[in-house]
Amino acid sequence: MSLVRATARLQFHRDFPLDHATALVPYFSRLGISHIYASPLLKSRPGSTHGYDIVDHNTIDPELGGEPALRRLVAALRGHGMGLILDIVPNHMGVGGSDNAWWLDVLEWGRASPFATYFDIDWEPPDPTLRGKLLAPFLGASYGTALADGAMVLKFDPNDGRFFASVYDSHRFPINPRDYPTILRAAGGALDDLAELFAELSGSNRDAMRDRAATGRQALLKAYRDRRDDFTRALAAFDPARQDGRDRLHLLLERQAYRLAWWRAASDEINWRRFFDINGLAGVRVEVPEVFDATHATILRLYAEGLIDGVRVDHVDGLADPRGYCRKLRRQLQAAQALRPATLGVEAPILWVEKILFAHERLPTDWLTDGTTGYDFMNEVSAVLHDPAGEGPLTHLWISLTHRPGDFAAESQPARRQILREALSSELWATAAAFHRVLRRNIATRDWTLTLVRRALEEILVHFHTYRIYAGPGGASDTDARDLAWAMAGARRTTRVANWGVLDRLGEIIAGEGIRAVPAGTLRQERLRAMVRFQQLSAPTAAKSVEDTAFYRYGRLLSRNEVGSEPSQFALPVASFHASARERQRRLPRALLATATHDHKRGEDTRARLAVLSELPDEWEAALARWMRLNAPLRREVDGGDAPDAADEVMIYQTLIGAWPLDLQPDDADGLAAYRGRVEGWLEKSLREGKRRSEWAEPNAAYETACREFLAQCLDPARSAPVVRELFEFAGRIAPAGAANGLAQALLRLTSPGIPDLYQGTEFWDLSLVDPDNRRPFEWTSRERALEAGSSPADLLGSWRDGRVKQALIAHALALRERAPTLFALGAYLPLAIEGPAAEHALAFARVHEGRAIVVVAGRLMTRFVSDNATVLQTDHTALSGTVVLLPRNLSTRQWTDVLGGTSATGGSVNGASRLRLSDLLAKLPVALLEA
Repeated sequence: MSLVRATARLQFHRDFPLDHATALVPYFSRLGISHIYASPLLKSRPGSTHGYDIVDHNTIDPELGGEPALRRLVAALRGHGMGLILDIVPNHMGVGGSDNAWWLDVLEWGRASPFATYFDIDWEPPDPTLRGKLLAPFLGASYGTALADGAMVLKFDPNDGRFFASVYDSHRFPINPRDYPTILRAAGGALDDLAELFAELSGSNRDAMRDRAATGRQALLKAYRDRRDDFTRALAAFDPARQDGRDRLHLLLERQAYRLAWWRAASDEINWRRFFDINGLAGVRVEVPEVFDATHATILRLYAEGLIDGVRVDHVDGLADPRGYCRKLRRQLQAAQALRPATLGVEAPILWVEKILFAHERLPTDWLTDGTTGYDFMNEVSAVLHDPAGEGPLTHLWISLTHRPGDFAAESQPARRQILREALSSELWATAAAFHRVLRRNIATRDWTLTLVRRALEEILVHFHTYRIYAGPGGASDTDARDLAWAMAGARRTTRVANWGVLDRLGEIIAGEGIRAVPAGTLRQERLRAMVRFQQLSAPTAAKSVEDTAFYRYGRLLSRNEVGSEPSQFALPVASFHASARERQRRLPRALLATATHDHKRGEDTRARLAVLSELPDEWEAALARWMRLNAPLRREVDGGDAPDAADEVMIYQTLIGAWPLDLQPDDADGLAAYRGRVEGWLEKSLREGKRRSEWAEPNAAYETACREFLAQCLDPARSAPVVRELFEFAGRIAPAGAANGLAQALLRLTSPGIPDLYQGTEFWDLSLVDPDNRRPFEWTSRERALEAGSSPADLLGSWRDGRVKQALIAHALALRERAPTLFALGAYLPLAIEGPAAEHALAFARVHEGRAIVVVAGRLMTRFVSDNATVLQTDHTALSGTVVLLPRNLSTRQWTDVLGGTSATGGSVNGASRLRLSDLLAKLPVALLEA
C-alpha cells in the first residue's frame, strides 16, 4: 500500500456507480494517482447527483451498487497498490421525502422520539404556535390552498401499519399513533376495537408508548387484510375533496408534532437548523456523543476493515465545535487503525476538512487535521498568475461600463444584509432569541428588546471578515478576538451611538468573555448556546452572500470570483506564493492541493484563460466597447431597464471567451447550439444567484428570456454583425497564453508542498462552468488512449489544443512523485530568485531532501512570450534572453534533466556555476521540471 501521493476526485451517482470507477482503476494507476477521493457514498436521496443529502448513515447507497460494489472497487484499488478516501457529511442529512427513518420518527413522535436530539431543533421558539412542534415547509403553496387542492391526502401503509399524510405523493408525514383512534373511529364503529389499542398510549412513558404502538400496528396490519373496506371508509372521512373531510384532515394535522407550511415560510419561521437555506437538508447535532456514534459507526468500520484510508469532512464550519469534532474523529480513526489489515501499513489516516480560509486566516494545527481540501491553494495559484498592473484599468472599466462599485466590499456588504433579511431571516431571529434569553437574565440588560438585539447582530454579521470564529467554554483565541474586533469596529460605524451598549455586550457574549465565572448549569449552557448559534449563522451568511450572491454581481474579472478567493485580492506577488508554500510544508504537509472541484464557479483552465485579460486590459476594453455597440439592438427593455443590463452583459462576454471550446468554429451551428446550452445553464444560475433582476424564489421570466435571447443572437452566425466571429477570434487570441497558465497551474499543484488532487476529467483542458456544467460525464476512452501513447509534453505541443499535453505533464510529474515520494512528502521548499529583464515572468523553486533535488520553473504573465499561433504552444525563448534562475550553492554544479521533455541544463551556464538561463529552460514548454 503506497503513501497518499495524489488523489483523483470522482463524483458518484446512479449514472456513474462504483463499478464504473472500478473499470477506470488501471487508468488512474498508470496516470500516477495513489488514491481515489470519492464523493459521499452513504445512502442519499433517490436520484441524488452529489450524495450530500444522506438519509442513512449505515448503508452504502444502493444506487451506487451498495457495499458489494464498494468492495469490488477497493479490491481493484488494492490490486494496483492504491487506496480510497471518502467524503463524509457530519453537518446535515437529507429530509423531506419518505426515506430518512430518523427524521420520520421525529415527525411521528415529536420530542418523544429518541432521535429528537439528533437534529438541531428549537422546540421552544418565540412563535407560540410552534412550541413543541417543528415547521415543515414543504408545501408548494400556502397551507390553505394546498389543503383545498388536495395536495395532502391521508393514507395507510400496508407494509408497516402506519397512517401518514402524503404530500404531493413525494413527502411522507407520519401521524402520531395517539391520534389513530380518531382515524379508526371514523369507520363508523367497525374499527373501534383497534382504536382501543391506541387509546391508552397517552398515559405511557416514551418507551412503553412506542412498544405498545408497535404492537398495535401489527394488529392494524392483520386487520387490514381482513377489513380493507373499513379502512377505506375511515380514510374517506378525511378526504380533502369534501369540506368535512378537509376540516377533519386539518384538525388531525394540527395535532401533530409538525406544522405543514408553504416553503416560503421557512425564511421567516423555520425553527430547525438547515444547511444554508435549503429546506431539504436538516442540521445534525454531531456534537452529541450518541449522534456522533450513530453517524460515524459505518465510516469507522470501513476504515477499520481497510476499505477506506481516510476522510474528507464536508462543511466543517457548520458544526457546533469543529475543533472538538476533528480531534475526536482523529482519535477514533487512530483507535480503529489497530484493527486494519497488516498489509496496509501504518500510514496515519488522512483527515481533510472543507474549510474556506480568508487571506489572513490559518487552519489551527490543534484541530489535528491534515489540512483543508485545497481552496486556499486554488486561490493562491490562480492569483499569482494574474498581472497586478491590470487591476486599475479593469476596475475603472467595470465602473465606467456598469456604474456598479469597483470595490468588492461595496457589493458583498449589501448582499449580506439581503441574505440575513431574506434567506436566513429565521436563523437570525433564532440567534437573536438565544442572545435575548441571556440578556433577560440580567436586570441591567433585560429591557433590551428582541428586535434591538436582532439589529445589532445583523450589523456584526455584515462586517464579519471570516466564515466564523471558534470561541467556546475557554473563551476566544487571539485570532478569534482579532477577527471579532474587526467585525465590531465595522458594526460601530453603521450603528447608532445610542445602541453601542448592546453592540458591545453582544460582542462580549460572542467572545465568551467571563463565561468561566458563570455558574455551571442552565445559565452557562444558555451562554454557550448563543455563542454557537452565532458561529453557525456567520458561516452560511458568508457563503450565501459572498459566493452565492456577490460573486454574481461583481464582474471586474470573473477568474477571481472563485470559491476560496477574495475578489478584492486581484493578484498575488510571487513572494507571497512562496511564503504560503513554505508555511504549508512546515505546518500541514499533507494538505490537499486543488485547482478544480465539484463546487468551483469556473473550470481551472477557464480561470487560467480569463487571467490573461489582466495582461491585456486595453485590448479587452476595446473589444467590450465594440461588442456592446454592435449588440445594442439586441437588448430589450424590461422593467424600465436594459435586458441584459451592462453588468450582466459584461459577464456574458467574459464567460463566452473564457469557456469557448478549443475546437469550436464560428460557423459550426451544432457546436454553437451545444455551447449555448451550457452557457444558458450558467446564465440562469448567475441571474438568480445575483438576485438583482431575478432570483430563485421569484424568477423574473421576462428578464431571463431577454437575456437568453441576447445570448442566442450573440452566437448566431447568420447575424450580419460578426460578433460570434469576433468572440471566436478573441478567445483564440488569449487561448495560448491561457493554456500556458493552465500548464503552470497544473505543475505548481503537482510539485508544491501538499498532496495534489485531480478533479474528474480535468487531465485534459477544463473549460467548464459552474455546476451542473462541471459535473458533466467525461469520455474516458480518449484519455486512456492518450496515456497509453506515453508521449512527452514537449512532443505534444503541436497538438496542444486537444489537451493531451496537459495530461502528459500530469503523468510525467506524478511519475516523478512516485520515484521520489519522500522528496515530495518531506522535502524542503526553497524559493529561487530570478534576475533579468523577464524576472517577473517566471516563478521558480527547488524541493530538496537528503541529497535529492528537483527544480520547478513556471512561466507567468506569458502573453507577450507565447506564440498566438493556433497550432503551436511554444515560448519565444529569445525574448527571455538575459534572465536567469539563481541556484543555491549546493545545487549549482548538478546536471539537470527536464522530465517534461525539455532540454538538459547545467548550473553555471551563465556567469559561473550558480545560474540557469530561463531561455533554455522554457525553450520548448512554458514550464520546466528539472530532476538532478
